[in-house]
Amino acid sequence: MIKVLRAHNNPERLKQAQLAIVVAEFNSEITQALLTGALERLSQAGIPASHIQVIWVPGAIEIPLVVKLLAEQQLAHAIIALGAVIRGDTSHYDYVCAQVSEGCQQVMLDFTIPVIFGVLTTENEAQAYARVGGEHGHKGFDAADAALAMLSIVSQLDAQ
Repeated sequence: MIKVLRAHNNPERLKQAQLAIVVAEFNSEITQALLTGALERLSQAGIPASHIQVIWVPGAIEIPLVVKLLAEQQLAHAIIALGAVIRGDTSHYDYVCAQVSEGCQQVMLDFTIPVIFGVLTTENEAQAYARVGGEHGHKGFDAADAALAMLSIVSQLDAQ
């Protein structure tokens, strides 16, 4: 028989979860909207505000270091990274996107902790705004949902 695990909402378990959200200040109007959406969604799921730590960093490139420090110190059961990298006229965009995504992935794998990549990587501001409550949904909500799902899955795997 094949055993299938799926995320499910366990309100009692969620009330015990500690989450951290690392948010880039660069493009702050967009990242604040991402944060607001993530916090709203976590609240709807029953995560107490006292179990959520929000850390602002200067830009997206600084996210992985803080994510690593949180993981090393075991300060959260899941970490959400939020930022907005918008393409400009130089190749800087490509370097930033690669470093941030690879850095977050490396922490997730090295420390066995869910690190949710909620960093928008868009061609322009219009695309970014379309992803914070516009025609492409709300990526802050999506990041929170992914964190909740991963908390559930990790919890089930730990219980086996």
